[in-house]
Amino acid sequence: MSDNMKQHVIPLSEPVISGNEWKYIKECLDSTWVSSVGSYVTRFEKMVSDYVGTKHAVAVVNGTSAIHISLLASGVCPDDEVIVPALTFIAPVNAVKYCNSHPVFMDCDDETLCMDVQKVVEFISRECKQKKDGRTYNKKTGRRISAILPVHIFGHPVDMNDLVGISRKYNISIIEDATESLGSEYRGRKTGSFGSLGCFSFNGNKIITTGGGGMVVSNNKKLADRVRHLTTQANKKAFEYYHDEIGYNYRLTNLQAAMGVAQMERLGEFIEIKRRNAAIYRELLSPVEGVEMLWEKSWARSNFWLCTIKVPQRHKSRLMKFLLSKEIRIRPVWKLINTLPMYKACQSYSVEKAVDAHGSCINLPCGVGIKQADIKFVAENIKEYFKRRG
Repeated sequence: MSDNMKQHVIPLSEPVISGNEWKYIKECLDSTWVSSVGSYVTRFEKMVSDYVGTKHAVAVVNGTSAIHISLLASGVCPDDEVIVPALTFIAPVNAVKYCNSHPVFMDCDDETLCMDVQKVVEFISRECKQKKDGRTYNKKTGRRISAILPVHIFGHPVDMNDLVGISRKYNISIIEDATESLGSEYRGRKTGSFGSLGCFSFNGNKIITTGGGGMVVSNNKKLADRVRHLTTQANKKAFEYYHDEIGYNYRLTNLQAAMGVAQMERLGEFIEIKRRNAAIYRELLSPVEGVEMLWEKSWARSNFWLCTIKVPQRHKSRLMKFLLSKEIRIRPVWKLINTLPMYKACQSYSVEKAVDAHGSCINLPCGVGIKQADIKFVAENIKEYFKRRG
């Protein structure tokens, strides 16, 4: 096929950079304040904390570093255990290992793909024991359960009420992985504001981007100050280079923060576009037998970072191959983390629904910049695939 005859590529999710990004970045360049100190860093932190509804925010280099430093700041220690979802991007689980701790894998809810909160409650109530020191230990391994790491999958909130309740009862911290869910709401409250610390990502495929970048938010000043200290090489007296513990070079640059400020100015608009796109997909695909689009629960307002469909497992691979042949950049959901070679030996608790989800779920192109004609093209090709197979 000649270059001028090539099919139009429909990407999964691309950033939209059409606001004040150039203006603010040029201001940084002109001022020479381009590194991790500058007015845009402070401004970006305040915009995110105000938006999420927390008192504090600390800008960091990416979402993974946000999770890693939050685990450390909340007191996760070597040989502790952290409850994580089996169905998630690998970053939060790797962050647990960065702390020399052990993940315990939980199943997903089959309607939201988020952590199955009832199984978490069941595991802690039945398989763990709270000792006189107030800490909770896994009966099987003898290790302390120091944190729960819920992930708001593809922008849909985890059902947080019971999770917060069990964590308080058993003295277990919640570190909220909200990296995919900026702007999503659980019972009218923004994700990222429920845990002792919440983490966001501004990677290029997220709803807003700084190229890389992340943010830690909290209502606890002591925790936020500790995050800031650890992410600045634990430098207690900057002029004297007095470092009082092992720290990390995790601070966001002023250049990236300038882009973040410009992107935050349009976040509300971006969320409405994402939600509109999801609604169009839902309407177009509703007549297709065998295709179910995952939708938000009554208590949730999703940013629909990614739109996800479930199809019969026997069709998943063939449908993906068919759509890719049409230059539609769909994506399968992640392989279950507990099945990967470095995590197979870790404890998994009743992981069943996640196996089915992995076998049946596909993410559809749904970036902020996608055209409605492209959404219709994707839906038409899904219909065409199932039509051909009777």
